[in-house]
Amino acid sequence: MFRLATCLSLAISLGLPAAAQADGKPKQLVMISFDGAHDNALWTKSREIASRNGAHFTYFLSCTFLMNKAQAKAYQGPKQRPGKSNVGFAKSEDDVRTRIANIWGAHQEGHDISSHACGHFDGKGWSAADWSQEFMNARVALRDAWKNVGLADKEPQGWEDFATNDVKGFRAPYLSTSDGLVPAEKQMGFQYDASLVTKGPALPQVVDGIYRFGLPLIPEGPEQRLVIGMDYNLYVRHSKGVEDKANAKTYEDRTFQAFEAAFSKQYDGERIPLQLGFHFVEMNDGAYWRALDRFVSDVCHRQDVACVSYSEAIPLIAARGRPQQG
Repeated sequence: MFRLATCLSLAISLGLPAAAQADGKPKQLVMISFDGAHDNALWTKSREIASRNGAHFTYFLSCTFLMNKAQAKAYQGPKQRPGKSNVGFAKSEDDVRTRIANIWGAHQEGHDISSHACGHFDGKGWSAADWSQEFMNARVALRDAWKNVGLADKEPQGWEDFATNDVKGFRAPYLSTSDGLVPAEKQMGFQYDASLVTKGPALPQVVDGIYRFGLPLIPEGPEQRLVIGMDYNLYVRHSKGVEDKANAKTYEDRTFQAFEAAFSKQYDGERIPLQLGFHFVEMNDGAYWRALDRFVSDVCHRQDVACVSYSEAIPLIAARGRPQQG
């Protein structure tokens, strides 16, 4: 269960920004997250963006990308046949070796490594036991990742403790949840869930000790229609989910402008945290990742802005005394 004193102590030990400035306004929090966390080139790119801008990100890892062929064949998601995954599996054991090195590097750099379950299934009909089964699949896959690709002697000291105890958050594939989710998250010792969608930037709800965050609907485009602040939803909005490289710069600019406007509304207003989501896929010729780079480079250096992971955001939000009780 989340304990405020523990998280506030964590904030101090990590050197996180104070919850409020001298003028009484809280820091403007920005939480950037990635679903899937598989493509190693994008691990490198995202970590470089973060390092260059003093930001911490949250990576929601799909555990099938840690599985070799034997594990892939044996893996079975809830209500699924063995060997099935909606997002595939690792390309090779070398691919896994590079990925786990990236995961450990990101963890050491202060990023959140969180769960996106394993096979990217729709859990809207799942029981708490189903969710718990998938969470445990993910925990074991991460815990045993080094030895499963022949690197037991290379496993970093502290990896097992990290894999067992430091994965504190979850985002549901397709943002699809059920009544069994929160009980399973509580059983696994998670502190937060980031599977909701909210009408705009909103403080998290606290449900049975779990901080429940939501990606916001933000205005976008010439008509300022609302869209979920996530790259895939923008991709569908802009090109109906079909690659359109010819108009990639237009999509990039529209996305950047939407992010900046959503940020400015909160920065100049109530300072509600802004959450934006991405995938480890460069859609429309990388338009959304370029917009992300431009946005992070613009806002994260500001003295009264903190680009933080979800676990870092929790004590800062709690210090404001305003999370909603679910």
